[in-house]
Amino acid sequence: MKQIKIGQIGIGHNHGEGKMKAVRTFPGVFDVVGIAETDPEWIQKRSSLEVYKDLRWMTPEELLAIEDLDAVLVETDVWRLVPTAQTCIDRGLHIHMDKPAGEDIDAYRKLLQDAEKARLVIQLGYMYRYNPAVQYCLEAVRRGDLGEIHSIDTAMCTEHSSEFRTWLKHFQGGTMTIFGCHLIDLVLLLQGKPDRVIPYQKQTGLDGVDVPDNGLAILEYPRGVATVRTSSFEVNGYGRRHLTVCGSQGSIEIKPLERPTVMAVTMKDYSQPYADARKIIELPENGDRYDAMMLDFAQMVRGEKENPYSYAHELLVQQATMMAGGFKLEF
Repeated sequence: MKQIKIGQIGIGHNHGEGKMKAVRTFPGVFDVVGIAETDPEWIQKRSSLEVYKDLRWMTPEELLAIEDLDAVLVETDVWRLVPTAQTCIDRGLHIHMDKPAGEDIDAYRKLLQDAEKARLVIQLGYMYRYNPAVQYCLEAVRRGDLGEIHSIDTAMCTEHSSEFRTWLKHFQGGTMTIFGCHLIDLVLLLQGKPDRVIPYQKQTGLDGVDVPDNGLAILEYPRGVATVRTSSFEVNGYGRRHLTVCGSQGSIEIKPLERPTVMAVTMKDYSQPYADARKIIELPENGDRYDAMMLDFAQMVRGEKENPYSYAHELLVQQATMMAGGFKLEF
C-alpha cells in the first residue's frame, strides 16, 4: 500500500491538532512531510503542542514545492481556508479542508469547480459524517426503515467564554456559521435541498459581547421542517447536542452526539402513543474523533473509492449554512 505524502498548512483552526494526530496515528498510511504556519501568534500559541513534535516547519511555498506531495491538510483560520485550499488545488493536490468554507460563496464555488475539473479530492471536516450513530441513522433513512421523514430536530450548543464569543464576530452568521454547518450537512444528507431556509439570528448580549450567538434556522420541506439550533451560551449545551429524525414508521434520537454517543430507536410496531418505547442501540467503538475520516480520505486519494460527498453536496451545504446565518442567497 502506497503511503500518502501529506503536509499541513495552518494551525489556526481549532480542529487542526486533531487532524494531525489522526494522520500521525497511521504511519503506514500517511507520510507526514511537515507543517507550515506564518502567523506569529499561532506559532507562539500552538507550535509546541505534542502532536507537532519532531515535524519540519516551513513556509507554505516550501511545503507545496515538496517533490511527490500528494495531499494537504488545510487547517488555517476559517477565513483563510478557501484561499489556501485554492492554492493547493491549483498545484494539483488533493485536500482535506476544515469547515466551514468561509463566507464567500463565489470563491468556494470556484474551488469546487476547479477541483472537480481536475478530479481532485476535497474532503470537508464534517466529523459527524463518520459518527457510527449518524451512519446508522443515514442508512436507516436510505433503506426506508423510518418511512416518510416529516421532522428533523437538531442542536449543537456549547457554553463558551466571552473571548470565544468575541472571536465569533469574524462571521456574519455567528454560531450558525461555525456550528450550524455540521447540522445542516446532516439535514441535507437526510432530506436533500430544502424548499426554503428561514434564519432567526439572535444575540444574547451577555458579557457585553455583541454577536449572533443564539441562532435558530428552519429548513422547509414538503412534509415538514428541520430545525437547527446553535448557541454559544448554553449551560451543558454539549450534553444536549442532538439529532432527532422522525418518520411515519419510526424515529431515531442521537443525544448526546458524541463523548458519549447515545442512540435510541423507536419503531411503530412496538411503540405506544403515551409511553416511552425507545430502545437504546449499542454502538461500535469509533476510535478517536477523526481516525475514520482520515482513513477514508486516504482511500479516496489512492483512488480506491469515490468521495461519497459530491462537489454539489458540499456547495449546497455552504449555501444553506449561509442562508441560515442571514445571507441573502439562492440555491
